[in-house]
Amino acid sequence: MSDFRKHLNEKLQDEEFKKEWDNLELRYAVIKQLIKIRNSYNLSQAQLAEKLNTTQAVISRIENGTVNIGIDFIDKLAKAFNKRVEINLV
Repeated sequence: MSDFRKHLNEKLQDEEFKKEWDNLELRYAVIKQLIKIRNSYNLSQAQLAEKLNTTQAVISRIENGTVNIGIDFIDKLAKAFNKRVEINLV
């Protein structure tokens, strides 16, 4: 187990930390997927921004988690790559 994973497991024992971690989990899963798609097409942030008719700065803010994106942006991203969005509530 990595040092990070050990540290995270320790921090997750703290109820307040775990609550915040859980609240952000979905946001970071979406960010991870966005980065994965961008990298799989070998696109820079600027190239992705052009494809989505936005700016590189917006893509950067999304990828570093300072902007919370909405369903419309996710749909726009999916359509740009001929993908579809699936949402599962479990």
